[in-house]
Amino acid sequence: MRRPRGAGPTTVRASDSADQRHLTEFATTRRGVEGFVEPRTAVSDVTLLLVAHDGEWTRRRVPSVEWAHKFANKLGVPSYDAAVVGYPARMREFNRRQKESGQT
Repeated sequence: MRRPRGAGPTTVRASDSADQRHLTEFATTRRGVEGFVEPRTAVSDVTLLLVAHDGEWTRRRVPSVEWAHKFANKLGVPSYDAAVVGYPARMREFNRRQKESGQT
């Protein structure tokens, strides 16, 4: 679906306390969680991608790159810049398994 001509730019929803609660819940209820901080792009704000030991993952908007690293470290979760290190193979494997089992 296309936006009508002359429509203003899209807006990106800012992060909120629900995002922080979700990230905290994910990080504290899974094993081996690592954080991957994704930089702001033209279409999305800074995000924090959390990946568990089995590849299960979640992504939420965060206020800033610095905030994401501090948040992860406060929870004892190692954090990396996704643009530098890329994404873990276990996440791709998890996505593949989900697709093969019909879950999306």
